[in-house]
Amino acid sequence: MLGFRFLVVALAAGIMVVGIATLPGMHTDVLPETSSAVVEIQTDAPGLSAPEVESLVTTPLEKNLLEGVMGVTSVTSDSIPGLSAIDLHFAPGTGLYQARQLVQERLTQAFVLPNVSRPPVMRQPVSSTGNVLMVGLTSTRLSQIELSVLARWTIVPRLLGVAGVAEVSTFGQADQQLQVLVTPTVLAAHHISLAQIIATAGNSQLVTPLSYLEGSTPGTGGFLESPNQRITIRHVLPFGTPANLGQVPVTEAGDRQVLLGSVASIVQGHQPLIGDAQVRGGAGLVLVIQKLPSASVPAVTAGVDQALAALKPGLAGVSVDASLFRPATYLASAVRNAGLALLVAAVLAVIALIALLLNLRLVFLTLAGISLSLVAATLVLDLLGSSFNSLVLLGLLLALAIVTGDAAGGACALMQRLAAGRADGQRQPAGGLVAAAYRDFRGVHGSATLAAVVAVAPPAAFEADAVREVREVAVEVAVATTRALIARHLDTSAQTRLIDGAISRGNTAMPVGTALGSGGPQPPVREAS
Repeated sequence: MLGFRFLVVALAAGIMVVGIATLPGMHTDVLPETSSAVVEIQTDAPGLSAPEVESLVTTPLEKNLLEGVMGVTSVTSDSIPGLSAIDLHFAPGTGLYQARQLVQERLTQAFVLPNVSRPPVMRQPVSSTGNVLMVGLTSTRLSQIELSVLARWTIVPRLLGVAGVAEVSTFGQADQQLQVLVTPTVLAAHHISLAQIIATAGNSQLVTPLSYLEGSTPGTGGFLESPNQRITIRHVLPFGTPANLGQVPVTEAGDRQVLLGSVASIVQGHQPLIGDAQVRGGAGLVLVIQKLPSASVPAVTAGVDQALAALKPGLAGVSVDASLFRPATYLASAVRNAGLALLVAAVLAVIALIALLLNLRLVFLTLAGISLSLVAATLVLDLLGSSFNSLVLLGLLLALAIVTGDAAGGACALMQRLAAGRADGQRQPAGGLVAAAYRDFRGVHGSATLAAVVAVAPPAAFEADAVREVREVAVEVAVATTRALIARHLDTSAQTRLIDGAISRGNTAMPVGTALGSGGPQPPVREAS
């Protein structure tokens, strides 16, 4: 490799430059993604009880539609009043988007299922590390219903447009509804059935969710013909208030006209809440924001903060609290503390190497080899799509011990060769000194380093859930130590260049102290070819 010294140095410098420029933008998270591909399907079935949801929605979906999807290892489901949730777990190694495509192809046949619910919907993929942010909304001017309308139609759609956001769930949301409350005795006195009230209220809306009513399908209002044009008729329904809806006549009431408001009480309310939300001990809404897999927590949090700041002028009277749950604060503190600890460790390492080697050139080469190994390992993880998390940091610390021992051991072996050459009074070529030193060192220590790489190879290669959490640690250690093995041969050219420059300038009496190690002075070494 002596003939390619400039190429090796340029390659190492290129890796360092690319790593320093790329790694600051690496996705950051507390923990890595630990679960295999999971596809969730939800089906809304308003009005059905839990047993009805299980028998009419969940079971037909599982047995008739989703049975036999390629790569599925297990299927879990939940049936609660008004909702069916099915999770399809795929085999390790299955791509998330490939799994979603396979499920979506099956969902195109959902029309064969019983028409008792809304169409099944495939939910967005979410990170296995949990929520990325919780935002509290409170107001002293708006009611709970008005605040819920503002959140549903203004705030949540804007947050869903932030890059990396997968889902925004609203706790405590009270949907605005016009509710028709009837009394059986009043209906009996007017000879009107409950079915007539339901048909009147449902058909008076632009679109009704009751599929058996005519109003469930939006229809045209027709058109008016004139000699020179055709005018389309569009229905405008001014039924946004209880008073307007109360003026609608009840259908099939005979010759007499009975208004809906005369036989029923029409009020503005909300659906029965399943759970509620409190913000700092008071009533309000809580927005739970989940991110996409492998999305960066600081980047998503910053995007949500910018979106909320842009919405602030239109949220008069609404207090927004984005500090209820904020992992980005912990990450920023952890990264800052880790950076300070690494800086202190680097300073101590420099002092220790100077005291050990007593040669600034070899200290520089040792530090360069350690830095290059760690940067290359982290760069490989970034190229594989992994995020920088606590387990990656643990892998860096484990690899640091191996890489530091390798670099310092090689430098000590070189010092022994230099001391032996001066003791014999012979001036050896730099290439021969470096090659002989590494040939002596790479025996036992090289085998130990190779054994460390082999030990972490199984968790680094397997995709099973049992080793998924330590996979990135194993990859980090394997890449860093492998790079150290390769560098022991490739960096010979760079060290030869520096040492040869010192020798050519007559700087043969470099201070080295006593011969290091227990091997004592070595015999003269012939020039390596």
